[in-house]
Amino acid sequence: MAEITAALVKELRERTGQGMMECKKALVAADGDIEKAIDDMRASGAIKAAKKAGNIAAEGSIAVKVADDNKAAVIIEVNSQTDFLALQDDFKAFVAESLSEAFEQKLTDAAPLIASRESAREALVAKCGENVNIRRLTRVEGDVVGAYLHGHRIGVLVALKGGSPELAKDIAMHVAASNPQFLSPAEVSEEAVAKEKEIFLALNADKIAGKPENIVENMVKGRISKFLAEASLVEQPFVKNPDVKVGELAKQAGAEIVSFTRYEVGEGIQKAEVDFAAEVAAQVAASKQ
Repeated sequence: MAEITAALVKELRERTGQGMMECKKALVAADGDIEKAIDDMRASGAIKAAKKAGNIAAEGSIAVKVADDNKAAVIIEVNSQTDFLALQDDFKAFVAESLSEAFEQKLTDAAPLIASRESAREALVAKCGENVNIRRLTRVEGDVVGAYLHGHRIGVLVALKGGSPELAKDIAMHVAASNPQFLSPAEVSEEAVAKEKEIFLALNADKIAGKPENIVENMVKGRISKFLAEASLVEQPFVKNPDVKVGELAKQAGAEIVSFTRYEVGEGIQKAEVDFAAEVAAQVAASKQ
């Protein structure tokens, strides 16, 4: 018996729009063969057609909810196959209800929410004809928590020690616009620094050739210093006032930035390249059989 992994169940779920238990049962019956599982599900009428890689849900919405006392907030991402669906009332209602449940239940992981909302998700999929997935959520708590939502595609939570909700929201807006990778230079990993050094040396091979080792070392140090400043939130020039760094902005207000969480719709999801000419040709050929 082949091992039915969570990754295999997730892939079948993304390709068919069916529930987790249905996908697991189909994989068990097909001995782990995902293509056979899809064929069996189609034959049984469980799905009208397999959602192939081109139908991976990589669009959708980000939503945030902040507590009235600004001491907690939740951010979630719910994916759809098209941005069009993300703008429809049924999808918006599903997102809002999911967010409310995650907030009220003080959830810190998406798994319980996914399980709880499965019936509603399946009903939405059946109605709209698109795959829909609750992808992730994060709950943040602190002295002061602020949020910023840019349309429905980018959302940010910021936690402060001290300060005000208005300051937290301003910093969250900056994070949405500037997309820092780290909170401070101290958080940048050795691997990230090494990778940046490698890229710099590769891109500047012609300039470096023949230069003394100490000169090259200083060039590298300069680039790394610039990288740390560009990638770290506290070192970035504040978008509303580039004359002051974000870390200094917080300090002037008697605050310290504890953490930030930034979600952008579809980030990290592999989107398949669709050859529409080949797809049409295949459909024409199939119609002649």
